Amino acid sequence: MKNKLLHAFVWVLLSGLVACESFLIGDEPTNTAENNFEILWEQFDRWYGLFLVKDIDWHQIYSDYRPRVTSTTTDTELWQIVTEMLEELNDSHTEIWDPRTGRRFISGFADNLQARKEFDLQLIEQKYLDNHFEATGDQGMVYGSINNEIGYIHVFNFESHHREIDHVMNQLSDFKGIILDLRNTSGGENEGVIGISGRFADQRRFINTVQTRNGPEYDDFDEPIRKYVKPGGDYQYTQPVVLLTDRFTISAAESLSLYMVSLPHVTQVGDSTAGAFSDSFFNRFLPNGWIYTMSYQLVLLPDGTSPEEIGVIPEIFLKNTETDIASGNDKVLEFAIDYLN
Repeated sequence: MKNKLLHAFVWVLLSGLVACESFLIGDEPTNTAENNFEILWEQFDRWYGLFLVKDIDWHQIYSDYRPRVTSTTTDTELWQIVTEMLEELNDSHTEIWDPRTGRRFISGFADNLQARKEFDLQLIEQKYLDNHFEATGDQGMVYGSINNEIGYIHVFNFESHHREIDHVMNQLSDFKGIILDLRNTSGGENEGVIGISGRFADQRRFINTVQTRNGPEYDDFDEPIRKYVKPGGDYQYTQPVVLLTDRFTISAAESLSLYMVSLPHVTQVGDSTAGAFSDSFFNRFLPNGWIYTMSYQLVLLPDGTSPEEIGVIPEIFLKNTETDIASGNDKVLEFAIDYLN
């Protein structure tokens, strides 16, 4: 987290200096369709961190899309062009939105949205959990028991609830197994990943490296930072754990998935996660007011491969359908219960 904040501070500082210089010399970017396209393409060319691991020819993409933008291109037409271009990245940490109209586009997000229809926490609470289930004080997690013998935790996000994980684990410590449900779980702070995984870690284990792009070439990165899962908190739960994931398990939830599957007592069941591991820049602006973000890091597994686009692949692949949920059945959760029994 400290490294993330440092990179963000440097980026904001440099951006501020550039903006200040432009203001002083009166060189404000021109708000034309062509200039907005050029600035967007050039910023990705300079800072995006995943061209090589995704095998993307960004210059060929420029050749494909730039001729479609002319001096008469409207905002609506430009939106269609740039969103099609950014879709080529297939990266749900790449976003663009227009504050004036409310339009928002997230690259490669169709599978993620489909997973929203294949999960229903209310169904789990009403059908599967014993009556005494609870939500943490910050509403970050729902936890409880199934048949008074299996613990259940569903994580909503990773903003602050890691501060309550010890309380949750103390409530579930006597159960013979735990289901950690990361389906439909979004991103947030890395402290949550460290805090939750530490309550399950049996020992310190190397998970991945993270590098930040720091130069004009696509392979310009700083030195890799090694990430580890390690024991933390009051105690460590090392009984069997089933980790549930789907295509809406995104960002920090994917990092937690990587940490958890490194542990010998954890079995992942469900669908592959979204495949978006890099942090993204703070919001950047185009002359027309559109705001965009991009992935600027490179995450590599211990074998040197990248999980971007691929996600964390489950040991046991299983998905609900919309029909399953509509008929009141979570077959993925039912499998996890049977597995632990």
